[in-house]
Amino acid sequence: MDAVFCGIVILQVFTSVLSFQDGAPASACADMMPRHTGVRPQTNPAPYTIHQSNTTLQTGKPITVVIEGPDYTGVLLEARSGSDSKAIGTWQTPPNNTKFLACSGNKQGAITHANSNIKNNSTVYTWIPPAAAENIFFIATVAQQRTVFWVQVRSSTSSE
Repeated sequence: MDAVFCGIVILQVFTSVLSFQDGAPASACADMMPRHTGVRPQTNPAPYTIHQSNTTLQTGKPITVVIEGPDYTGVLLEARSGSDSKAIGTWQTPPNNTKFLACSGNKQGAITHANSNIKNNSTVYTWIPPAAAENIFFIATVAQQRTVFWVQVRSSTSSE
């Protein structure tokens, strides 16, 4: 009995350590906070900046987004409007090593990592703005590794 209990505890710990190598959970959509047990975000300024191809939006016209900085393994990327914490717009086909994450009721509302492979400055994300989009910004959580990550890295604001 003790061996079974010990095995279950070890399995639980092992599962929680590896649980988010394949992407952020939907529960992270609003606050952008990874659910890495016992780990806090970095408090120093992020070495990342989010660049978009255009700061003037046109409904349906794609905007490319790049996270510039050191290589990273984990990401949660959304577009938002004003002070709203809901993901808006639609992401197009995710780059290699990333995938869609359903946020704010939108199946393509966010992009997250699909594995712990390296992503870098050549990883380009493509986003389609919705109709009547105003004060749009991109926001990301970027992880260099499981224990080193920055939350709510923000781009400049775009408008129609």
